[in-house]
Amino acid sequence: MDPVIIVGAGPVGLTLALALARQQVPSVVLDEGPGKDEHRLARTVVLREDTAALLERLTGASLADAGVRWSGWRSMRRKQVTQEIAFDDDAEPAPLHIAQHVLTGFLRAALAGERLAKIAVDSRLDTVEQEAGGVTAHTRGPQGTWWRGSYLIGCDGPRSTVRKLLDIRFPGRTAVERHAVAALRAELPWDGEALLHRTPPWRTSGPPAAEVTGRPLPDGVWRLDWLLPPGKDLVTPEALVAYVRETLAGWSGGSTPSYELLDTGVHTVHHRLARRWRVGRVFLAGDAAHLLGTLGAQGLDEGLRDADNLAWKLALAWHHGPHEALLDSYQTERRAVVAARLRAADQALPLLRGGGGIRAYVPGAARGHDALLTDGHLGRGPLGAPGTYAGSPLAPRHLEAEAPVETPPGAPVEDVRVTAEDGSFVRLRDRLGRGALLVLLIAPGTGVWERRHWVGAGIMPRLAAAVTALPCPAELLVAESYPGAAAHTVLLIRPDGHLVTALNGVRAADLYAAAEAAVGGPARTAEETSAAGATAGSAAT
Repeated sequence: MDPVIIVGAGPVGLTLALALARQQVPSVVLDEGPGKDEHRLARTVVLREDTAALLERLTGASLADAGVRWSGWRSMRRKQVTQEIAFDDDAEPAPLHIAQHVLTGFLRAALAGERLAKIAVDSRLDTVEQEAGGVTAHTRGPQGTWWRGSYLIGCDGPRSTVRKLLDIRFPGRTAVERHAVAALRAELPWDGEALLHRTPPWRTSGPPAAEVTGRPLPDGVWRLDWLLPPGKDLVTPEALVAYVRETLAGWSGGSTPSYELLDTGVHTVHHRLARRWRVGRVFLAGDAAHLLGTLGAQGLDEGLRDADNLAWKLALAWHHGPHEALLDSYQTERRAVVAARLRAADQALPLLRGGGGIRAYVPGAARGHDALLTDGHLGRGPLGAPGTYAGSPLAPRHLEAEAPVETPPGAPVEDVRVTAEDGSFVRLRDRLGRGALLVLLIAPGTGVWERRHWVGAGIMPRLAAAVTALPCPAELLVAESYPGAAAHTVLLIRPDGHLVTALNGVRAADLYAAAEAAVGGPARTAEETSAAGATAGSAAT
């Protein structure tokens, strides 16, 4: 099989290449640049718990050492603190704030040692052709080159050449928000805390900024963002310096502390959603497929989730032949999640940016607005939480043995400690992204005994036989507990960490039917399970 062609060497394209390599799928990344990323401290990303864990798993690096996990979050309105949150690894993990060029540096370093991935620099795409058996792409550069691939993924940003060559519409809204941005080194009153200050009690000499966000970076550096009024007025250097000086003075009690201005810019947020994310063997991901980011939401998070969703599906199709329903589910699942996020933002924007009106005087309105903005910045609620694939075409129909757990079907699973097949204790999240479904048995007591004492006892032999008989690769794991799960509950989990179903005990036929549905096969009830499922049941007895 030919490698997968990935167009674009940003965080999403590089992440997809690593994710495919971890599942033994070769790829070539077409990078139109020289292979180096511009150092811009005013261009940073905020990663939620799930996307930070994905990148650390793929790169093998501790990203927190090169970024900052916030110690807390503070919301202010005028001179009043309206909300304070202290982050906790268990109750509410902290977001990770890191410069984008540092992040891509980690990804490039990991790919440099990966035999299954290649980055082709100075390679600008200009032609895509596809037929039933594969994809052909041509790039301009020092030497024009033709590339042959099994699939092609456009991760080439908002002005995606892949999207244009496929003539896919990209409707939406332009300049939903604009922010003036500055990265500076200064000593501020909040040690490691991020903050959102709405309607600060000072006015700059330039256009008024209704909202200021401060987010710490390593080495005493801060990224400050000022929400600009609607319009296309230029942000002059003088106006930006006025923003900096008056904001620092306001936060420091009246006089501007010493600071070092390191980088500046203007960040414009657009809302757009591609009509199609798949055309034959060509797919879109990241900013090529969607643009979002108002109200503190992070567009890169969704792009990384695109890569995580698509990688295991491509890997299964690459290794085992066409799985059209499985590949189609990428667009169905991911586009629905991003569309819901955009709808939530569109509904909230008039309330938060409406400029007053009678609703601004309703008791509790300000607190409600602060809560919405906090959700966006911290990755919670409809504005920021990881999406759930509840209506996925890969979801099995009703199964007799379904059991309730705190994680609903289609949602990301909790990261609990598990025992792997070799007897080692690992985190559940560490076993994701390997191309196999995970079968997790909840068995209290197994965490205090060596695996050899219980692996052949009770229901384990029957479950192991049922897992071996599944229609796709699967790994059997055991956990002491899982939120909301009773003893002997069996969870079936996708390679991207979303729950397929939870079953009450070893129900081989139901497990087979759920696994078959999860990889795009027929979604069957227990009564409709095929002869193959019946064989799995007999093997487990």
